[in-house]
Amino acid sequence: MRIAVLGGDGYCGWATALYLSNRGHSVAIVDNFIRRQWDFELGVQTLTPIRPLSERLKIWKELTGQHIDLFVGDVMDYDFLSTTIQAIEPDAVVHFAEQRAAPYSMIDRKHAVFTQVNNVVGTLNLLFALREFQPDCHLIKLGTMGEYGTPNIDIEEGYITIEHNGRTDTVPYPKQPGSFYHLSKVHDSHNIMFTCKIWGLRATDLNQGVVYGTTTDEVSMDEALINRFDYDEVFGTVLNRFCVQAAIGTPLTVYGKGGQTRGFLDIRDTVRCVEIACLNPAAKGEFRVFNQFTEQFSVLDLAHMVQAEGKKLGLSVEVDHIPDPRVEAEEHYYNAKHSKLIELGLQPHLLSDSLLDSLMNIALKYRDRIDSAMMMPQVNWRQARNDRQPQVGAAAAVSGGAQFETVGVGAEKGNGNRAAKTAKLGADHSKR
Repeated sequence: MRIAVLGGDGYCGWATALYLSNRGHSVAIVDNFIRRQWDFELGVQTLTPIRPLSERLKIWKELTGQHIDLFVGDVMDYDFLSTTIQAIEPDAVVHFAEQRAAPYSMIDRKHAVFTQVNNVVGTLNLLFALREFQPDCHLIKLGTMGEYGTPNIDIEEGYITIEHNGRTDTVPYPKQPGSFYHLSKVHDSHNIMFTCKIWGLRATDLNQGVVYGTTTDEVSMDEALINRFDYDEVFGTVLNRFCVQAAIGTPLTVYGKGGQTRGFLDIRDTVRCVEIACLNPAAKGEFRVFNQFTEQFSVLDLAHMVQAEGKKLGLSVEVDHIPDPRVEAEEHYYNAKHSKLIELGLQPHLLSDSLLDSLMNIALKYRDRIDSAMMMPQVNWRQARNDRQPQVGAAAAVSGGAQFETVGVGAEKGNGNRAAKTAKLGADHSKR
């Protein structure tokens, strides 16, 4: 199967691209490296050192003999995107190419506008490119469980059947997004559903929970293939942050009461869910929704789990409750359905002591790269403008470790019909 992974240099995209390649699929990565640029902008760095993508792909080919095509460009550029779709002729497109952090979207007006324009317009460009050049391609879009919010009723998978004034209908499940980022995902879902209806496209919306872990079988083959481990207050996830805080002996920062409950899943399940969706495509004209997570935890649950695991490793781990910078219910009902992927064959990896031990050991291994100032929240949802200051030490570490690269658009196959454009990296992303 020919599969294009948009955003293949990012956390989920990189693991997915390697997994699909290792499973025998013909994979192409499409990326503009802006995820690396955001680290520079914020003055942060991933805990794990990430090599340039061209180097990662070279090592992957040396290790496995599998070649992954690379197209460098921006999904906001319709000419680039449509040319790329024509060149790849994908059977499936996995769309990770979005700004994915809620705190980033809440920094100020510029970041909110960028997030919505980048995410919504990029997805619209993809829908038009598929309609024009690859109408039978299956779109697999990474959504988020955050679209639903925390309703006081069970969360269904995409749709709910209601009775009103004696009549019954099945309608999209009500959305209660909690940030400008989550709102952009809601807009994506509506646009995809609409184009499936009017153009007969086929799409699967994977409403994903919070992903944890860095290790898949493929990433573990070589240190050069290591995946991101984000722990900062903007792009970092709560479990990563707790593991890093435990590793350096600072209290685990629980926002508010810590009763905020969400769905979680292992990165190994993320890549498998994507493959399951690829192998079981939606019907023509169908907009299908899967809730992609395996377990539910509250923030305080995770803090206590990390605290217990830290003690096994001889670490003194304390839990500290700090004011919640977000506007959210700190205690609430949460029961989300997630049976469809299980029915299609997903065998979940559940969070266990052994996995927590692995995450803690990664944090300990790279503890010299930890900047404790990166973890305290500087973005307050209640403010329209947050004067977030980059951390000087972290910025220096990033500039000394990460690298940007300018790579010609088009894969190494040398197809003369492919557009020979380049991505100018380091430009102000707000001007894209």
